[in-house]
Amino acid sequence: MKTFTWRRLALLGVLFCGLNATMHAAQADLDKVKQAGVLKVAVYKGMAPFSDKDGGIDVEIANALAEKLGVRVSLLPFEAGENLNDDLRNMVWKGHYLGYGPADVMMHVPVDSRLMAQNKNVEIFAPYYRERVRLVRDVRRIPACETVDCLVGKKVGVEKISIAAMVLLGEQDGKVRDSVRVYDTAAAAMEALKAGELDAVLANQSEIETAVRGDAGFPLVELNFPRLPRQGWVVGMAVKHGNAELARALQAAANELNASGELAKIFAKYGVTPTRP
Repeated sequence: MKTFTWRRLALLGVLFCGLNATMHAAQADLDKVKQAGVLKVAVYKGMAPFSDKDGGIDVEIANALAEKLGVRVSLLPFEAGENLNDDLRNMVWKGHYLGYGPADVMMHVPVDSRLMAQNKNVEIFAPYYRERVRLVRDVRRIPACETVDCLVGKKVGVEKISIAAMVLLGEQDGKVRDSVRVYDTAAAAMEALKAGELDAVLANQSEIETAVRGDAGFPLVELNFPRLPRQGWVVGMAVKHGNAELARALQAAANELNASGELAKIFAKYGVTPTRP
């Protein structure tokens, strides 16, 4: 009892006040969104089928989340930066130096422990999709395919500056490098495949599925690339660190969308399998 002095009581009082202020600040952030009647949502430009000029899965999820909170959506579309750290800084916790952003929440953020460790100013949560790289082939040109050997001497489309391009060009010391055809977007590569200009395309599963819509003539194949995680990667949302009440509200809304089947319907609208984490 002798060590429990008035100085320590005063210190506890300061800490309590600080904690109380933090709690009120977190609540105030959610209150601010509700009072404004607007949820500002950052979405990537040119990331079909998730977010593009015509909408997308992330856009529809954002609208559904806002409806659950009783507000409307204000989209902040943005170009991907040099890396994810730049995107999180510009769109979540600080804002771009040109005055654009930050948003209340950012969509399509990898739920990755290393990314979280590098970005202490954000909270990443609510995983809603698992993306994977897949091969889609024209069965008339490639009847069967179990390894990359089936691509030797074929024409395989990839999107420039993509994971698919990186792994395919470097696979087995460039074994199928001469087969690769580079396109501006995965969508353009898929159009070339369906037009008979390519034998196969390596791309994200979502990009493939939204283009082929279950056409049996263009089946998906899982090829094993040592440099790719076999389970793919999970994406979720991000808010500024300290906005705990907003994060909890969005997580609860996302849970409701999943439980009601509304989330699955959004994915199905774009022909994408709702692969939950």
